[in-house]
Amino acid sequence: MKKTAICFTENGKNTIRRLNATAQRTGIEPAKAFICSENVPADEGFSKLCLPLDEFVKECFERSEALIFVGAAGIAVRAISGCVKDKLTDSPVIVIDDGGTFVIPILSGHAGGADKLAVMIASVLDAVPVVTTSSDVNGAFSADVFACENRLSIRNRDGIKKVSAKAIEGKNITISIKDYPPQNPVDIIIADDTDREYSLLLAPKEYVIGLGMRKDKEADSVESYILSVLEECGIDTDDIYAAATIDVKEDEPALQAFAQKYRIPVISFEASVLERARGDFSSSHFVKETVGVDNVCERAAVLAAGPKAELVMKKRKGEGITVAIARRSIH
Repeated sequence: MKKTAICFTENGKNTIRRLNATAQRTGIEPAKAFICSENVPADEGFSKLCLPLDEFVKECFERSEALIFVGAAGIAVRAISGCVKDKLTDSPVIVIDDGGTFVIPILSGHAGGADKLAVMIASVLDAVPVVTTSSDVNGAFSADVFACENRLSIRNRDGIKKVSAKAIEGKNITISIKDYPPQNPVDIIIADDTDREYSLLLAPKEYVIGLGMRKDKEADSVESYILSVLEECGIDTDDIYAAATIDVKEDEPALQAFAQKYRIPVISFEASVLERARGDFSSSHFVKETVGVDNVCERAAVLAAGPKAELVMKKRKGEGITVAIARRSIH
């Protein structure tokens, strides 16, 4: 998860320095640090915020970056007010007071992971995490966290409230899989389609996109091309289980930007592993000479989709990018 930290004072800068120093020691990517003040210099490790704060925050939301404000909660609330849309897609937002005493997740605590990130930050700062989501406060089951952790798509979002309310009341939550239905109605059913009585329908994410791309390909064009291919195939980004590629392309900024924005994990394979994929794949001598295997997108999609995967769209070639789509066997 890429993180952007914004502060307004010297104390705020010191807090961000502590966070980033710990991140670097533990191999975690540090937050991009910005200072939003005319009176506080942007010294080493910090950039001066040039845009108005609300415009800058909007750009961060468009990239689905986690936002960490070190300062007053009111500043953060006003800055994000025009960006808040959907609890399942909003960026995670955290506020740390100027003294580094409290760490408060204020948006996207579950689906965006703000609650977990706040607890991690608090442990680094020896601060108090102030988590306010009802399920966490009451130690209750969280349906949206369950869905995110198990890579399940939420088909009826209103059902989250129904299940969460029951869990907070201390009542049992029943979960069923369509192939093994209980005799009585259940709270959550995991299925691709069903007409049984339920409160919340969670569906396995069905597709894997395989990707190959030119080095340093522009992020906007990569996103635009992938979305156009998915639209043509009638596939929603929420139904993508993973994006798959070869290991030498895993850290391409355009791929990582797309994966972060749509909260899709990236799976990568060495060339020798891709070569062992079974199927009838397109072949390119140029790709073979470049990365050591004759096809990346199709082979990666099939391998990441798992046993009995079906290649539903063979290699589609754009400008500096190739895309293939495989369907997972989820029955």
